[in-house]
Amino acid sequence: MSTLSSVSIETGRRSYSGFGASVAALARREFRDALSSRWFILFTIAFAVLTIGVSFVSLSGVGSHGFSGFSKTSAGLLNLIMLIVPLMALIAGAGTIAGERERGTLVYLLSQPVSRTEVVLGKYVGLACALCCSLCLGFAVSAAVIAWRAGGVGVAAFSLLIATTCALALAMLAVGLLLSIISRRANVAVGLGLFVWLVAVFASDLGLMAGTVLFRLRVQDVFALAIVNPLQAFKMAVIVGMNASLDVLGPVGAYATQSFGSALPWMLWSVIVLWTVVPLSLGVVLFARKGSI
Repeated sequence: MSTLSSVSIETGRRSYSGFGASVAALARREFRDALSSRWFILFTIAFAVLTIGVSFVSLSGVGSHGFSGFSKTSAGLLNLIMLIVPLMALIAGAGTIAGERERGTLVYLLSQPVSRTEVVLGKYVGLACALCCSLCLGFAVSAAVIAWRAGGVGVAAFSLLIATTCALALAMLAVGLLLSIISRRANVAVGLGLFVWLVAVFASDLGLMAGTVLFRLRVQDVFALAIVNPLQAFKMAVIVGMNASLDVLGPVGAYATQSFGSALPWMLWSVIVLWTVVPLSLGVVLFARKGSI
């Protein structure tokens, strides 16, 4: 009996080891492909230039250094991140599975000794690493310039912004990957990604204001609609993490602070995590179905 138990344990260990190795190999392949692609290079350069531009133009102070420091830079970058980062992640995720399906390479990939779950997770991990590298590179260039001109005041807030931005990118990447799985062609998946991006951006501010006026929503209803939007959850998480008051968001921010207090950061981060786990899990389940090539 003990021999059978030891054999089953060793088999389970080899199985888990093989699963992790396959995911890691696929992730490395996807990471290399992303690094060599034009979208990665262009988005990285554009993001770095825009972060530096926002630091110089929008956040210039009245002192001799011309910068307001990391804290105000973090606040000023919020709107830029809410526009650029979800678009980057959605397009990256939308083109992966659908692109391989359209090129005919997906059939070859699935003919290898890998499972469908390993393919999805490997592609997600590889793209996630590429996206985080792109974002961190852009932030690093901006941080180096700011530190050179204004010192290290507020660097903790800037570090929090980087971490939260990467979390938002991972959530939107999972949504993009789900769209890629359910689409037969890459241009359809990218089009759906752009539509999701437009809806999320519109619903984050203008949609909430319009809905409040048209339907006379209560502040509780507006907060509920805001928190389910990953972009709004990201904005509030950054503001709370910077120890700033949510009163800058109006009655909704004041209601959130008074009603949830110290539990609010956990709620906001939970929303971002759910936007990562749910689409990714759904994508794994859908892709694992037979005939989904």
